[in-house]
Amino acid sequence: MPFGLSEIRQISVNASDIDRATAFYRDKLGMKHLFSVPPRMAFFDCNGIMLMLSLPETEEFDHPGSVIYFGVEDIHDATKTLTERGVEFREQPTFVADMGTYELWMSFFTDSEGNMLALRSEVQK
Repeated sequence: MPFGLSEIRQISVNASDIDRATAFYRDKLGMKHLFSVPPRMAFFDCNGIMLMLSLPETEEFDHPGSVIYFGVEDIHDATKTLTERGVEFREQPTFVADMGTYELWMSFFTDSEGNMLALRSEVQK
């Protein structure tokens, strides 16, 4: 089989304020904080994938990152819980596509640093 990338081990998200970003991911999103390397980085466990919040190393990297899609079982309950914690959604749960055996639903929000994040749910038919 030819070489191909298929496993995500770590995702890096830019932050301009590590303490504020750590509080957002830990307290509002309820993610498991592993450790911090003050004042530059904080690490979280996402079911075996490491999420690193970090200050941009250089000006060329100082911009919002890629969209990270978090899988959830019930997108409506997840959106409600996060909203109650102060997360502001740009888009409420929306049907995206009929995938045959399930429906794909998504909702979008930004973190404390302006990075776009999303919830993704596969609703069985």
